Amino acid sequence: MPAFKTLDDLTDIKGKRVLVRVDLNVPMADGKVSDSTRIERVAPTIQELSRKGAKVILLAHFGRPKGEPVADMSLKPIAAAVEEILDQSVEFAGDCIGPEASKAIDAMNNGDILLLENTRFHKGEEKNTPEFTAELAKNGDIFVNDAFSAAHRAHASTEGLAHHMPAYAGRTMQAELEALEKGLGKPTRPVVAIVGGAKVSTKIDLLQNLVKKVDALVIGGGMANTFLAAQGVNVGKSLCEHDLAETAKQIMIEAATAGCAIVLPVDGVVAREFKAGAANEVVDINAIPSDAMVLDVGPKSIEKVNEWIGRASTLVWNGPMGAFEIMPFDAATVAAAKYAAERTRAGKLVSVAGGGDTVSALNHAGVADDFTYVSTAGGAFLEWMEGKELPGVSVLSTAG
Repeated sequence: MPAFKTLDDLTDIKGKRVLVRVDLNVPMADGKVSDSTRIERVAPTIQELSRKGAKVILLAHFGRPKGEPVADMSLKPIAAAVEEILDQSVEFAGDCIGPEASKAIDAMNNGDILLLENTRFHKGEEKNTPEFTAELAKNGDIFVNDAFSAAHRAHASTEGLAHHMPAYAGRTMQAELEALEKGLGKPTRPVVAIVGGAKVSTKIDLLQNLVKKVDALVIGGGMANTFLAAQGVNVGKSLCEHDLAETAKQIMIEAATAGCAIVLPVDGVVAREFKAGAANEVVDINAIPSDAMVLDVGPKSIEKVNEWIGRASTLVWNGPMGAFEIMPFDAATVAAAKYAAERTRAGKLVSVAGGGDTVSALNHAGVADDFTYVSTAGGAFLEWMEGKELPGVSVLSTAG
């Protein structure tokens, strides 16, 4: 990963207007923020810049307003939540460019914090037009990107601004990039990846990239059924993409060529109904009843997965092992998560996990805080795992 500048490189910023791209795309309920995790993640960057006497100007999007102002996608209600978490006054401006933004910025004192309105209320944001980017750039002297979760988008506020002024990674962006470097950039081997979830079709690029980079790839969730079916296993009524059998075979061939072990379930927990508490039984993977579906991997498979985690120095995890949201089909995910957490706490494992379902699963297992790093970045995390270049990250590079 190329070198990039961080807040450590920002020394005398007193009185400077610092445009900080943050992720405030948070869940709302009844007009209030219902989960403030993303705000908490960017708080250290905002507070550090404020302490150093900068005029901190926050840029963010909310929802998908498609380039037009939409009342219920305004960032105004979120300003109160940011204020509460920072325990510091946060002003709000009803636009991110033009006279309203300029007036609010001109009124700032050193150390003040201002949140500008949703950047996506302008078509030029997602199109990254030179005109809109130039208007945004008028508001600041320095650009700090602390929104890794939006770094896979080449938008004006994530990529364009870095061409107009000195650009730096905020603390959250820095932590994410450093963790990802430990995960797949320059990992300590052996490296084991766990990839779960429902469908192979959504993770073909990911699987093809991972088999070239890891020593073992554990496949769980509904995805495992597709690989098992490709090997001739009758998966009954299990979720399975039979039309992707050839793709699964090709991935297994690529893995063999690269010396990557593919780890599939050897037993499964099956049920006739997809509901909590459904009657279930453990069966050998070659003895799945034709009227049943696999909803979790079985105890022998858990043992096998934990053996690989035990051998690993680095673990990268995206996607649950089974239908963890429905009891008792969370057993495998919880068991693997707890064992990985135990080894991480003991200093024997670097564990990097990400993706919405994965974060939920680790929270469900009560071990999210024990992993080396848990990314809330969603799409950006997935694209990084796929080996794709992220525009919002590459533009911060000090190379060239």
